Amino acid sequence: MFVLLYEGLCNEGYILMKIIAGLGNPGQKYDKTKHNTGFMTMDHYLDEKGLSLDKDKFEGLWTKQKINGEDVILLEPQTYMNESGRSVSQVANFFKVDPEDILIIQDDMDMPIGKIRIRANGKSGGHNGIKSIIRDLGTEKFNRLKIGIRHPKNATVVSWVLTPFNDEQQKLMDDAFDTSVKIIDDFIAGRDSQYLMNKYN
Repeated sequence: MFVLLYEGLCNEGYILMKIIAGLGNPGQKYDKTKHNTGFMTMDHYLDEKGLSLDKDKFEGLWTKQKINGEDVILLEPQTYMNESGRSVSQVANFFKVDPEDILIIQDDMDMPIGKIRIRANGKSGGHNGIKSIIRDLGTEKFNRLKIGIRHPKNATVVSWVLTPFNDEQQKLMDDAFDTSVKIIDDFIAGRDSQYLMNKYN
């Protein structure tokens, strides 16, 4: 047991494990709304892999799996968006996961609907979920998979992000969800952020 644990350790006592977290708001009221793009992306990935979030702890729904030989935690925080960092940091601290081995899936109003962008680190860009993760992890050095939902044209920001996509928009999002499966698999396989940015941005 000691040998196995020792072999699983990497620099600074971190465990060789990845965390993929999709952000959103829990509850039927928010289901399929634009701000829940992270949840929807994660749900699509789970469906593709025949998996489910079978654990309820650390203020989130999650599962620990071995995917293509790699240990991975798939997580949907249940804290509401603005406190997502509480759940992400609890999981990361418990399993001793390096922030650079975390991928956060988020919506982004500064990009067209369905547009994908990978970032290796950086500020929150005004996204409260990301802001809370930076606060609770104590670093900006974690990966983000950003999916565009664009700014509203004739609506308030709140009403825009808390309503579903129309049929035309949903088709663009479905394409983004399919691409996201490949991105997540590449991230799990150990592809670094520069590789992901070159391939998908």
